[in-house]
Amino acid sequence: MKPENRSIIDYIGLVVKGILMGAANKVPGISGGIIAFVGGFYEEFIFSLNQFNLTAFKLFIRFKWKKLYSYVNGNFLGLLVTGMLISYFSVAKVLDYLISNYELYVWSTFLGMIIGSIYYLERQFGAWTNTARISAMAGLIAGLSLSLLPQLPANDNLYYVFFCGFISVAGMTLPGLSGSFLLILLGNYVLLLVDSVNALYDTFIFIIRGDFSFTHNSEHLKLLKVLAVFTLGSIAGLVSLSHLLAYVLKRFKAITTAVLIGFIAGSLIVVWPWKQAIYQGESPGLSRVQHPEILRYTNYWPDFTEIQNQVSLGYIAFGIGIVLAIDVYGRYRRK
Repeated sequence: MKPENRSIIDYIGLVVKGILMGAANKVPGISGGIIAFVGGFYEEFIFSLNQFNLTAFKLFIRFKWKKLYSYVNGNFLGLLVTGMLISYFSVAKVLDYLISNYELYVWSTFLGMIIGSIYYLERQFGAWTNTARISAMAGLIAGLSLSLLPQLPANDNLYYVFFCGFISVAGMTLPGLSGSFLLILLGNYVLLLVDSVNALYDTFIFIIRGDFSFTHNSEHLKLLKVLAVFTLGSIAGLVSLSHLLAYVLKRFKAITTAVLIGFIAGSLIVVWPWKQAIYQGESPGLSRVQHPEILRYTNYWPDFTEIQNQVSLGYIAFGIGIVLAIDVYGRYRRK
């Protein structure tokens, strides 16, 4: 949708979609790119990021702010980013609570959302050629392989943190590839998406209260430095990957979509609700998201005579329904 054709409802919708993207980016196994894809703004998102190029840099150094803002589709990106920031300090915290207390039902919902996303993408794909089938199979193998990789130990080296930011932002640009899941594999999920974000939140609270004692807390300042480097890495990765994706979407859209469908299908193993965690140490009572010391998970087939597993099936259906409802809304808005 062109910016000049957007209504107030559309602008509010972009903030809501940004909130959903932010929440999805924090949940292992869920990709913010899925929200963009299902919400019908994925290509605009990628091509808007692609505008951060040499022309944008020239406008920046010449102080032509208004032209720069228009050139990079500032309204669109600004509203999305606003939603993401709101999510990181509100909705994402609610998600952390729900995962801690209702983990089985939350992951069942996520599984349903991914199944719904696969259906959504496949329905829009069109005819399946042999090339498309091979591409989807390659995506499936890549997704499964990534899901089975062992987790690395935590590492707060700033070069490594920058690398984590560069890689993890793939979850915003590649539907089906969860950035937070990548951070778990890299060992830095808790450091970068929990501890450092909480440190920034606490910093705002301290400043509002007029308490600047945190400036003498070396651990607090280190977390803020880690978050800053992680953010720089994320920005660098976002801009770089958007240029690559813009290129392949223009020239190989069908193949790219087929690979993404396979990749998303491969990610189902990550969000399978019925898992047993294998720990490095004894840390009972924590959720999948909260365990930096988890060695691996083993999937198991549940006993569906148990009530909680039957309820989980309802949540899977609920997750599918969420994606289909977003799809219906998107088609309605495009009429």
